[in-house]
Amino acid sequence: MVASGVTTAQPVAFASNGLEGRYATALYDLAAEQRQLDAVLDEGAALARLIDESAPLRTVLEDRRLDILVSRKAVLAVLEAQGFGQTLRNFVGVVADNRRLSVLRRILAALDALAVSRRGEVVAEVASAYPLTPEQRAQVQARLAEAGYSRINIRERVDSSLLGGLVVRVGAKLYDASLKTRLFRLHYAMKGAA
Repeated sequence: MVASGVTTAQPVAFASNGLEGRYATALYDLAAEQRQLDAVLDEGAALARLIDESAPLRTVLEDRRLDILVSRKAVLAVLEAQGFGQTLRNFVGVVADNRRLSVLRRILAALDALAVSRRGEVVAEVASAYPLTPEQRAQVQARLAEAGYSRINIRERVDSSLLGGLVVRVGAKLYDASLKTRLFRLHYAMKGAA
């Protein structure tokens, strides 16, 4: 299933590089020092989901025309209402004070990548035309283990444009065994034969 696909390389972005990486590293180290790492990582993931799901919150974060004090107050009120801990609220306050609310979502993604990296895990992003069944998920994990990825964390998403099959991205490698890609290759092969 996965092994028959095409592999392409893309540059790998490390979590500790860039602005987002520096903020993520600072939050990770602070949470570890305060012995609240698991709670902060869970809250960071919950905040990332909240940002993804809430268009008004994204507007407040991304609109640079809003006064920074108004933006800061609004975001912190949302975090407090949602029950986020003091460490994460203080961190978001610092991000707001430094006028970096527009990159908060990317900071949280870098925090997640940093945590995965420090745990020694590898993230496999699996796109499929339909949700994976438990048997298919086990098969994907087994194939990835055969490929040398022992500590794998699978993140699934559904992409109906694939028509069937899977697209698996592990780091810089892309394994594309989707029906869409196979049809695309067949189309060009037939064009070349004509």
